[in-house]
Amino acid sequence: MQWTADALIVDCQSHGESSAIIDVFSRQHGRYMGLVRGGNSRRLRPILQPGNMAQVTWRARLSEHLGTMTLDAGRAYAAEALSDPLLLSGVSSMCAMLQVTSERQAYPRLYDTVMVLLEELGEAEVWLPLLVRFEMALLEEVGFGLDLSCCAATGATTELTHVSPRSGRAVSLTAAQPYLDQLFDLPNFLLNAQAAAPLDEIIAGFTLTGHFLERRVYLPNQLVLPPARQRLMDNIRRLLKN
Repeated sequence: MQWTADALIVDCQSHGESSAIIDVFSRQHGRYMGLVRGGNSRRLRPILQPGNMAQVTWRARLSEHLGTMTLDAGRAYAAEALSDPLLLSGVSSMCAMLQVTSERQAYPRLYDTVMVLLEELGEAEVWLPLLVRFEMALLEEVGFGLDLSCCAATGATTELTHVSPRSGRAVSLTAAQPYLDQLFDLPNFLLNAQAAAPLDEIIAGFTLTGHFLERRVYLPNQLVLPPARQRLMDNIRRLLKN
């Protein structure tokens, strides 16, 4: 068994004295793990950082085996983010959250979302709202997508301003009035791709996606949201205060 594909490295763990087990995410094959011989070497350690791209070749005698991986370095997004704590926490959070996807199942739309996000890392006003959209896409791909198409109470398709924490459906401004303290704010940029995304709305977006990721994906699997995501939120709130 063998395949070769461009892939994002999402995790890397030492294995023995000299090797590493890496977790990668590709468009054609989804998330795969494999053993990289010499992965702890001075040459390979910088390449195997989560957030970097590589051309990966996976080989195994049988499809159910862990397999081995060899790789050629691609764009080092992790290295580009090292000097920016906000950027680094964003890349780290994205990589950590990709690990909730099922192994060996392709998610081409989610992969495309990730690639668009990585290409925009130089512009915080672009990649931060894209990261919220990534979390929305992740929810959808694992079977818990939010329905923001119309009001859950009235069926209205305009003035959608809130989201029900139970159903994950949008609620219009009129229908939301009696329950404002029980609903999540719905940022306008999630409804209109051309809308501006100020930091307070970005925080509202992450609060919304974080609730459903935690309740519907992580907790049912006895998991907690990745620490990298909390660091991301802390960095965004710090930026907002400044």
